[in-house]
Amino acid sequence: MNAALEVALTPAQQAVIDAVGGDDVTPLLVTGRAGTGKSTVLHRIVAAEQRKVAVAAPTGVAALNVGGQTIHSLLRLPVGLIGNSRLYQDRELRRLLQAVDVLIVDEISMVSADLMDGVDRALREARGRSDPFGGVQLVLFGDPFQLAPVPGGAEERAWYATMYRSLWFFDAHVWDRIGLRTLHLDLIHRQQDEEFRRLLTAVRHGAVTREMAQRLNDVGARPVPAEAPLTLATRNDAVAAINRQALAALPGEEATAVAEVDGDFGGRTFPADEQLRLKAGAHVMMLRNDSEGRWVNGSMGVVSKLARGRLSVEIDGVAHDVEPVTWERHRYSVSPDAKELTREVVAQFRQLPVRLGWAVTIHKAQGATLDAARIDLGQRAFSPGQTYVALSRLTTLDGLYLTRPLIPGDVIVDQDVRRWVEERRRAAASP
Repeated sequence: MNAALEVALTPAQQAVIDAVGGDDVTPLLVTGRAGTGKSTVLHRIVAAEQRKVAVAAPTGVAALNVGGQTIHSLLRLPVGLIGNSRLYQDRELRRLLQAVDVLIVDEISMVSADLMDGVDRALREARGRSDPFGGVQLVLFGDPFQLAPVPGGAEERAWYATMYRSLWFFDAHVWDRIGLRTLHLDLIHRQQDEEFRRLLTAVRHGAVTREMAQRLNDVGARPVPAEAPLTLATRNDAVAAINRQALAALPGEEATAVAEVDGDFGGRTFPADEQLRLKAGAHVMMLRNDSEGRWVNGSMGVVSKLARGRLSVEIDGVAHDVEPVTWERHRYSVSPDAKELTREVVAQFRQLPVRLGWAVTIHKAQGATLDAARIDLGQRAFSPGQTYVALSRLTTLDGLYLTRPLIPGDVIVDQDVRRWVEERRRAAASP
């Protein structure tokens, strides 16, 4: 059973589920700080909702994590700028989208304004309705303080400057025609220490005082223990170099676990390494919650045995046999009478649920919970929310190690996110 379905819900999480099942079908944004259980609520809605629900996400890996399709695949939207370009919708697609009652979009912060308007237009055209999103109830999950949409080239940025207030989903034109309710999940499950929560909140909002920065830097400056924790780095090449060098330094023979790939994954957006190179003694990070509760996504371990295709990983002093798991890529389909919306498996990726764990990019650590990490921001953080995502993976302040002191330029909050939050605050306060 999915572990998310067994967790007791907080009042705020239950309020989200009640809102989705209520009479008000205004689009709903479910947001909150890192570690507040957004994914738990998403999975609970899918399991409990009696209407026909489709789940989508902006990237292939994000879609795999929530058992859905990418937005482009589900709605057959063109890649790149959509604008007023023609949408090609065959009869099968129209029937599918006409059957959807609720559309859940995860990692909404990575969805651009143009793509958000494309979702609106695709649903309206397929369903033959003029109301926003063709009458489909939209439920959006994500935190704009963590992941940002990725800008294109100079021409695309110039187009956005002309057509939109910003690149962000919340500046899509569709919101001029319909409201957006916001529900905040406020109880942080990942961190229990109040001081660390306060520091993370300051980093999230770009409100770090000199004293706060000094506290983080003092803790982060401690010597790294002999058994060094995972390094979270900003750059792929830095991560690859750390893992490659550490693996090569180990004695013994290297073994390679080759993934079994069945079906079309739409490129090489695999959830784990297609060719996983390991040795006994290798540091690894677990990539999936274990169904038996022995580890969670982000748990750190050391390979204790690797022989004849069998892998044993020691986690917190206990050795566990680790078997390959299967990630599934889904596609939605509808019955001939449009009464049933089903998910069919169109591709499978089977691999050991681990990756080398001396280093990982901050982006790939999204969603992971770590007891300790060494954070390497390079010369400086280069994208909004990057430092917050890295720090908020940790469960305690005591687990923080920094390769260099944090500087003011490391704490980047997108100015459009600040503006949007302030506008929402003023709107909520007005009579």
